[in-house]
Amino acid sequence: MNIHEYQAKELLDKYGIPIPPGLVALSGEEAREHTFSLGGTAWVVKAQVHAGGRGKAGGVKKVSSPDEVATIAQQLIGSRLVTHQTGAKGQPISSVLIELATEIKQELYLSFVVDRSRQRIAIIASTQGGMDIEEVAAKTPEKIVSCTIDPVVGLQDYQGREIAFALELNANQRKELGTILAGLYRLFLERDLSLVEINPLIINQEDKLMALDAKINVDDNALYRQVDLAKWYDASQVDEKEDRAKQFDLNYIALDGNIACMVNGAGLAMATMDVIKMYGGQPANFLDVGGGTTAERVTEAFKIIVSDKNVQAILVNIFGGIVRCDLIAQGVIHAVKETGTKLPVVVRLEGTNVEAGKSLLRDSGLSVIPADHLDDAAKKAVQVVNR
Repeated sequence: MNIHEYQAKELLDKYGIPIPPGLVALSGEEAREHTFSLGGTAWVVKAQVHAGGRGKAGGVKKVSSPDEVATIAQQLIGSRLVTHQTGAKGQPISSVLIELATEIKQELYLSFVVDRSRQRIAIIASTQGGMDIEEVAAKTPEKIVSCTIDPVVGLQDYQGREIAFALELNANQRKELGTILAGLYRLFLERDLSLVEINPLIINQEDKLMALDAKINVDDNALYRQVDLAKWYDASQVDEKEDRAKQFDLNYIALDGNIACMVNGAGLAMATMDVIKMYGGQPANFLDVGGGTTAERVTEAFKIIVSDKNVQAILVNIFGGIVRCDLIAQGVIHAVKETGTKLPVVVRLEGTNVEAGKSLLRDSGLSVIPADHLDDAAKKAVQVVNR
């Protein structure tokens, strides 16, 4: 789960990471009032959306008068911000963060991520702050330093010193970085995070470190024990179909193709998408209905699929291990009838009670296209959209 910058900074502040003074505003007038609360003579108005590249897209503005703050905030709130991460539709802006402008001497990069290959938390840092870390990795990989944390012994002082020297910090800044790293490590563990990215981590005019921007991702699987963070979920920043799928515990990700996939199991779903691509088709989504799916969830999955106007065919690929194929067939029949979809539906079933499931589909009176195996299903789905 992504959260907004102002929420991420609230967490950073609780864990002792220095941030610039700032207040969130829901209107231009509220933004103007915040300038008096913050003091100073210059402020930064930052659009709050779940996307990077806000500055280049016009979502971050430095201004020098309260009236200008109000004007910029009012222009942003209620509009949509299009960045290189949002697609052409952009993301809606419901709030802005008003921060006291900070003079910057140097920009650095710092993040904590999960290194799944090593099953450890990794720290990544660079002197090239303010840039996409992927761009730095591609063009100047020697300017990136990283280390992994042994979960048995935790973050070690020597690791902090190695990162500090790589960032060319002075003695006082090295101490500050040690405190920041310790706070971020506690934050990462205690709040079940999958990413903390501070870009940039700046050196200000007082030669002190400060988190000027922050991105935090929370592990969805741990939200049941992070109730206060779960309340920060912003449905407006998520594809409507993905949000609806979340409500029914369906793993759905919208894509740009025209062949919708409904599969049980993430690995099988990925394989299904690959085979569709192999035969020249384009998947419209990733959809894992889960190993213990029911007829009701199949129906909800169909409703989500048919709400996508780009979909021209539906491929159902179910392996009946935990769930029986006859129950899935009943779900498909019920879903097609309830949604009234006229889209061609290709169904491949395998596993427990597969013959009973196939029989139900044959006797349903619906124009469901049966498939014997995954290759057969993918071929038929591609054929019907290319007619």
